[in-house]
Order: sequence, then C-alpha cells, then structure tokens
Amino acid sequence: MDKHEILKKYFGYSQFRKGQETLIDAVLSGRDVLGVMPTGAGKSLCYQIPALLFPGITLVISPLISLMKDQVQSLNQAGIHAAYINSSLTENQIAKALKLAAKGTYKIIYVAPERLETYGFLEFARHAEISMLTVDEAHCISQWGQDFRPSYLKIVRFMQELDKRPIVSAFTATATENVQEDIICVLGLQEPEFLVTGFDRSNLYFAVETPKKKDDYVLDYIKDHPGDSGIIYCATRKSTDSLYEKMQADGILPAKYHAGLGKEERRENQEDFVYDRRPVMVATNAFGMGIDKSNVRYVIHYNMPQSLENYYQEAGRAGRDGEPSECILLYSPQDIMINQFLIENKEPNPEFTREELAAIQERDAERLRIMNYYCLTSNCLRAYILNYFGERGKETCQNCSNCQKEFVETDMTEEAVEIISCVKELRGRYGINVAAGTLAGARRAKLLEYGMEACKSYGRLSKLGEPKIKRLINQMLVEGYLDSTKDKYALLKLAARTDELTEGIGKFTLKEAEQLPQPERKQDSASGNRRKSDILNSRGLELFDRLRSLRSEIARQEALPPYIIFSDKTLVDMCVRLPFGRQEMLEVNGVGEHKFQKYGEPFLREIREYTGEEKEKLYFGDLEEASRYGRKQGKPSGGKAKTAKADFFLTRNQAGQFPYAQKYLAPELGEKLNELRDPEWVKKTSGAEIIRRSQELGLSEEKAANGMRYRVVTEKGEEAGLFLGTRISKKGTEYEDIYYGEKAQRMVVEWFISP
Repeated sequence: MDKHEILKKYFGYSQFRKGQETLIDAVLSGRDVLGVMPTGAGKSLCYQIPALLFPGITLVISPLISLMKDQVQSLNQAGIHAAYINSSLTENQIAKALKLAAKGTYKIIYVAPERLETYGFLEFARHAEISMLTVDEAHCISQWGQDFRPSYLKIVRFMQELDKRPIVSAFTATATENVQEDIICVLGLQEPEFLVTGFDRSNLYFAVETPKKKDDYVLDYIKDHPGDSGIIYCATRKSTDSLYEKMQADGILPAKYHAGLGKEERRENQEDFVYDRRPVMVATNAFGMGIDKSNVRYVIHYNMPQSLENYYQEAGRAGRDGEPSECILLYSPQDIMINQFLIENKEPNPEFTREELAAIQERDAERLRIMNYYCLTSNCLRAYILNYFGERGKETCQNCSNCQKEFVETDMTEEAVEIISCVKELRGRYGINVAAGTLAGARRAKLLEYGMEACKSYGRLSKLGEPKIKRLINQMLVEGYLDSTKDKYALLKLAARTDELTEGIGKFTLKEAEQLPQPERKQDSASGNRRKSDILNSRGLELFDRLRSLRSEIARQEALPPYIIFSDKTLVDMCVRLPFGRQEMLEVNGVGEHKFQKYGEPFLREIREYTGEEKEKLYFGDLEEASRYGRKQGKPSGGKAKTAKADFFLTRNQAGQFPYAQKYLAPELGEKLNELRDPEWVKKTSGAEIIRRSQELGLSEEKAANGMRYRVVTEKGEEAGLFLGTRISKKGTEYEDIYYGEKAQRMVVEWFISP
C-alpha cells in the first residue's frame, strides 16, 4: 500500500492538500522536517500517513490531554489503531497500553512530554522500534514563543536516551521566523525539509469592533446566530463568570471554562460544548488548545489578548472545517491596562535567570503593543496578521471589517507636526496619555504636577480633543512616524520616518470610518463567503438536515462528537452526489473504507428513502461548481446586512468624462476618478492605490537613503508618461514627487474600466 492508497482508504480523500505530499515524501526518505501550516491545513496527515508505512512505532508528543483524545478517537474511527499515554490514565492502564504497543498493536502513540522521563516509558522506548518522533505544537519548545512549555525540553533529553535516533518531524501553525529558527536549533533537526505553506485562513472573517456595551453586543450576536457553535474568550475568570451569568439571565445556556472550576466540572463543560449539547462556550484562554472541534462558526474575544500569536491561535479555532467563520475582537483601551497587569503579575518561571525574565517581560510588552496596533489600524486586518508572521499579504482582502468599511481620509499633516514637536519637547520621558493631555490643554492634577502648562505644546491641539489626539498618535505609531520604548511604559520617541513630516516631504492622513446607517440584522454569515450548504436547493437542504439528525443520533449512541463521524462538508457532498451504493459512497469526500463499514449503510438508507432511489439535482449550478461549494459574496460584519459596495470601477461612459490635464499627482488623480463613480454602489479609490499599482507594474520604485524614503520613475514609467517634478512644502522646502502626464492618466483610467 502506498501513500495515495492510505489517503483514500483510511481518510477518504483523493488528493493531498498544499504541502502535505512534500513533507510526507521527505519523511519517507528519512529526512527530518519542520512544517509550518495554518490550522485546518492537514498537518496531522503529514505524520500519520508515514507512520502507517514505517515498520516501527511513531511517537507523537502532544501538549494537552483533550487534543490527544480527539486525535486518537478520529484515528480509531478511521480504522487505525492508536493510543495515548497521559495523566488521565491509571498506572495499570498505562502499563497495559505499553504492553500492547510493545507487541505492535499500535502504530501511533500520543504521549505527554511529562511522561518521557518516567522509568516505565523509558524502558519501553529503549526496547521498542521507534521509527519517528513527531513534535506537535512545536512552538511550545521555544523560550521566545508565546506559549513556551518547559516540559517540551524533556523531548531533547529523551532522544539522547535512545540507542537509535528516530526521524524527527515537527509541526506548528503559529511561529514567527525567530521561533521557527529556535525549533530547528533546540530540537537539533538535521538538514530538515523546512516548509511554510502560509498562515492565511481565507475562510475566516476578521473584525475589530468597539461597542459601548460589550455584553449587549455578545448577547445580540449569539441570538443572531442561533444553533451556531461559538467561543467567547474573556481575559479573566471574573469577566467569564459575569458574562456567563448575564447569558443565562437572557435565556442563553452556554458552557463555561476557566482554571478556577473543579477538574470534573471543566471536563463536563468541555464535553457539553464538544458534543454540541451546549453550542456556546464562554471561557478564559485556559480553554481550547486541545480542542479539534471542526464546526466552530465564530470566536469572539471579549477582551484584547496579550499577543498576536495568542490571538491568531485562539481565533483559529473557528472554521477548522474550512467553512466561512467569524473572528471578532471587541476592543476598549481598558484592555491594555488589564493585559499590562496580567503580564506584570505573571508567575515567573524558576528555570529562567533574572536577565532572561527581564528580557521576556520586555518582549511581552512589545507583543502587547503590536496587538494594540492591530486593534487601531485602519488598514487590512488580514494583511497586518500575515505581515507579522513574515508573509506578504495583499493590501486588501475584502474579508475583514476594515476592507468592508468606507473610510474618510483627512489631511492631518500640520497636526502631526505639532505632535512631533510635543514629543521632542517631552524628551522621551512620557507616554501617549501625557502627550495627548498636554496637546489638548487638559488640567489634570498629574499634568499640572509635571509642569506641562509651561510647555510650548500645551493646548496647541485643544480644538481636536484628547480622544482624537490619541487616535492620531496611535496611527503615527502604526505607520512609523513615531516610536515608543519596548517596555510596559511605552514612552514616546521620534522614529526613522519623523523627518518626512517635519521636512515637508511627506503627508499624513487620518483614516476614519464613515458612519453609515445600520439596517436590520440578518442571520447570515458575515464572512463574505458562502457556507458549504448554501450550494444546496430547498430539497438538498432538507436532506442535509436529515443526515445531520442521523449523525447526531449515531454520535449520541457511540458517545462521540458528531464531527468525528462525518463532517458537514462530507454530508453536503452526499447531498450533491446522492450515492445509492458502496462504490458511489466511497467517492464522497471524507468517506474511507473503515468509516463506510461502520456508518455507510445507515446514511445510504436515509438517502435512498428520501429520494426514492431516483437521481435528482439537489444543488445549484453544475456538478463542478457544487464540488467547489460556492464563492465569496461580500457581506458585512456582525451579521449586519447592508448592500456591500463594489471595489472601485468606472463604466465606459463614466471614463469618457474624465477631465484630462497636463499633469496630476497621484492623490489628485484619485480625487478626479472618485468624482466620476456612483458613490451609492462603488467604493472610493485613492492615490495610494494608484502608486501601489504603478510600483507593481514597475513604473515607479521606492528607495531609501540617509534615513529618508523617496520615489523614482523607472525607464518603463517614463515611457508610460510618468515624470518627476518639483513641489514646495508648506514650510517652503523644495522636493521631488511623481506626476502623471496625460498619457499616464489615460493608462490609469483604463485600469479601472469595468469590462
């Protein structure tokens, strides 16, 4: 049997996903591997398939009991003998499992890192044939990662105890470049196949909301998504308990999870959620790492997490089945104070020196700052996340709250220069609150105590008000016009780009969301994607519901989570293909031979009974489209239904009215284009978009010299009608900028004409 036969027989798939085959082939050739793959990309198959082809045992080091249990259940359901060894078992049960493993009963054994140095397990490992050692959630081994676990260092000592070093494979979904290097170094991977397939989860919709009453937002959201499974993350036990009580008082029956509950209560609550008895979980971040529940439709963060790594990992528990799902962060400035308190009072790891602990705390403060910028940026949220993990994302994804908002841009260059003057005057001794209060002319006791009234900057921006000044400062920090110290105090200081504004060769604009009226909510997915079941017509949806009911009944009888039997994606494919016999059922995505033997007949009977064994079309479009399960539609966030505006375009008639001139700057060109669009249906374009396209086409370039950034026209750009011209800043400084001649203007207009 080869890898393709195993993929189909045990897992029910006909093709490998991106990156899987590369890593599998590397392992089968005897090489170590490190795979960085997004949640839901199929990391587990990259070691499970080789494990079935190797002569010996594959040990999988896994951090949480619930994660092991889920994986072993899924393997056993697929007909693969697997076991786990952790503290949930008695010593007799562990001894029995190791005895069976020594006889060759299990090909895959999941084990907690704490077990690796116990006498019984070491004795077993020294005498067993271990073909591969797999490290799951490999970022846990890095001291500089967001989730370092000292127990993972036992893996290195364990390998040194073995007579023969096995192949080592490591996998993670969230690791920056520094953490990736740390994994390779600490584990001692030997010339590994290193593959990063990307961090993007295209089915996830990201949003940052700032509701006045978070509780009301959460309650309304859950009511607008009845029956959907979701997780609400809170920063503290107190806020978890409080929200749980309010949900109960409002008629919602959630599950609850945090470290303050008893072990048995946590277990019962977790099972209520996993088995869909209570579809909503309200919890601290103590919950979730070991949950492989595939049908979580939304994750709401009631408070801002401490780092982008934590946020992406927790938000990534939504949509593991590939279905459109929503990740919503409810932001308030108080979240920063809560997280600073949690960081400062985190119990220190006794294995670290004082210097290492100080460095870790400084890094935690920097992570918190980056997380805060995510909540404040007006640019694409997905691009912000991907850029952080070292992956270049598109400037707009059209599947996040920022990409679906209309922004009003206001030139605030003069105000930004006033802020810079204030920061200079404060000499790097104060943070954003003091700077904003000084510029606003506030008369707080602390400001008067610091003597801020005597500053030249005092009250210079009083017309804006302190909240808007803070927004300006935060955007300047995000865009690199200001910087701050990388500690809990975040003292403001000048940055590399500061001179662009003070020398008059740059322009600073404040992007603020246009306030639009909010129509009634709908119970649709906000992600801008269609659910798999949206491809089904009314008859198809009826059959889909019957198959889900059958799945729930079987799950109840066998005490299994429903998604382990068949995923929603598999049930939809049944409705599309309408299998009436064994061979047809094996063509369904996610149905392998073992699962067919266990569950195939009940589902075939349900399909035959519903259709009268007559083939009919229960889906929209053709079979190929149905197999792809729909495309993006562009709906707004939070389930709020409004007519989504199209990306900027012009009709031929509109383009014919463009007022060509001898020359335009890119922002001027953007303004003229926007005057021609239909504002009710079409979004604005911008000078920044025109510059971006020009650079993509090689018409212009951005260069840096002496700490300054400037644009130049390429030879190709000169041929297209771009040229450099002199401008004069408000301070009278001369500098060069790119102009678009009439030939170039005609080219730009053509870019935006709809075919």
